[in-house]
Amino acid sequence: MMTADARTPERLRHAPSWLINLVSAHSHRLVAARFAAAGARGYHFRLLAALDEHGPSSQAALGRDTGIDRSDVVAALNELAAKGLVERSPDPSDRRRNIVTLTADGSRHLSELEKVLAGIQDELLAPLSPEEREQLIGLLTRLADHHAKAR
Repeated sequence: MMTADARTPERLRHAPSWLINLVSAHSHRLVAARFAAAGARGYHFRLLAALDEHGPSSQAALGRDTGIDRSDVVAALNELAAKGLVERSPDPSDRRRNIVTLTADGSRHLSELEKVLAGIQDELLAPLSPEEREQLIGLLTRLADHHAKAR
């Protein structure tokens, strides 16, 4: 596990890529542990949120919208369908394709996961003031948007 401690070379302690990687690894551990405790995974949240925001969608569109690989989308949707959080039905315009719809239970579960995610954010950003949190989010958003355009 990487840590920024006294033994970390000074060159790394001030390298944004190193620091972002450290915080990202910690964030990933928090998300995985807290979502697992709530009976979910990060993919579940992403899929449920996309369905909630954009409405019923094909599995392929969900993969594109969430950045989840096609095979992982199918596996995660299988898990969500088994819990009654989403429903699949044949697309009337193309019977080979499934349309995925968020169920009422799925909406409730998404609301629960949003509370879990808010707690994760609070723990991750605990040393920052509300103003610093907003500034960090703004800066990270600019970086993410810039690099998304470069792809």
